[in-house]
Amino acid sequence: MTDLRGSVVVVAGATRGAGRGIAAAFGEAGATVVCTGRSSRSGRADVVSDYAGRPETIEGTAELVTELGGTGVARQVDHLEPDRVAALAAELRAEYGGIDVLVNDIWGAEDLKGAPPEWNTPVWEHDLAVGLRILRLAIDTHLITSHHLLPLLLERSGGLVVEVTDGTTAFNAENYRISAYYDLAKVAVNRLGWSQGHELTPHGAIALAVTPGWMRSELMLEAYGVTEETWRDALERAPEGFAQSETPRFVGRGIAALAADPDRARWNQASVTAGELARAYGVTDLDGTQPDAWALH
Repeated sequence: MTDLRGSVVVVAGATRGAGRGIAAAFGEAGATVVCTGRSSRSGRADVVSDYAGRPETIEGTAELVTELGGTGVARQVDHLEPDRVAALAAELRAEYGGIDVLVNDIWGAEDLKGAPPEWNTPVWEHDLAVGLRILRLAIDTHLITSHHLLPLLLERSGGLVVEVTDGTTAFNAENYRISAYYDLAKVAVNRLGWSQGHELTPHGAIALAVTPGWMRSELMLEAYGVTEETWRDALERAPEGFAQSETPRFVGRGIAALAADPDRARWNQASVTAGELARAYGVTDLDGTQPDAWALH
């Protein structure tokens, strides 16, 4: 088992999906995990999620982290607001002095990207306001978060930044992804992992980009009308490759194992899949398998 007791990890965008799975995996490893996001049980009413009305909250994620053996801490933050991210950084500096890992998983545009019938809409026909919102949620949030939190990472040796995206650099370079806006967003986050790795190297820290596979997030399970226990019931009506889908915990376990690796600098500036990390570190999904939907491409 990965042991990260004593480590302080920030998972930005930890409310649901990959963010919750990553936070939970760090909880399994005993880390203190600061779970940020907009959806809160009792937070400020002026912080509104693009997934308004959904039941998941940052408090729920923090509680899961604690149940699994870590220490979960919930912080309501809109990562599009620089002042609020700066306030988070000040709080973390006062409480912990620094952080060991930053995971940038902020997204929030799953609904905005549209359903399959809306994909492949050319840029001149695509709703401009929606497209620009996708870019703000996917790119601006990551840059704002890194600007304010990377100084905390540099307070400790061997810091790690993980940018979570969809598709590796190699895959996205040769495949159009849904729309010009979505395509640009996911390419940009991969490049951000690379560029931050370049900037962090002289300071003894590293960065990389990681993509989950076909993830059985809360939204995905609902879309197919199944639960995590019954997801195989959707195999006949889901597109080919759904059998290689994974829980959100899978990518988290790979990232946590990487964070515990003394030789993790070998991953600097890389763009890898959850399946690649699983094979490298011998971690498995909750059912003991090592699914890899990307290997089907």
